[in-house]
Amino acid sequence: MAEAVAFYIVAALILGFGVLVITAKSAVHSILFLVADFLCVAALYVMLEAQFLAVIQVMVYAGGILVLYLFVVMLVNLKRPPEAHRDPHRLGRLGAVLAAAIFVELAAIFAVGWTKPAEVQGTLSPNNVEQIGRALYTEYLIPFELASVLLLVAMIGAIILAKREL
Repeated sequence: MAEAVAFYIVAALILGFGVLVITAKSAVHSILFLVADFLCVAALYVMLEAQFLAVIQVMVYAGGILVLYLFVVMLVNLKRPPEAHRDPHRLGRLGAVLAAAIFVELAAIFAVGWTKPAEVQGTLSPNNVEQIGRALYTEYLIPFELASVLLLVAMIGAIILAKREL
């Protein structure tokens, strides 16, 4: 009974902080609410006895990703009006070609057939780092690589936004 009450309290906090992230007037306040949201998700992982996932949640998301968000918010002047001119160095056609290539790759993956990965040998405990790593780099390699490409694009975008004009 106590576990159910704790779950509902943490779930309500997650939803509440999620709403505050969206409705906050200041971008910095929104990021701080997102930190609280990620910490509540980590608490939920601890309640599910997945301590490894809780630590990764705090280290990667609450620690790393949100620091990146804070840097972007601090570096980008949100109060200035949008630019009226078009950047001559923008490579729109190249972006469209790369997006089409990724779409073709995803279509080929789904056309060949996305099969559910086979069951992992033994029991997959959230606390067993070796089994998580083995499953991540064998059965779930394509989603892992897609996530890494997404993070790479986000990092390149942050660098371009932070780059000062000479």
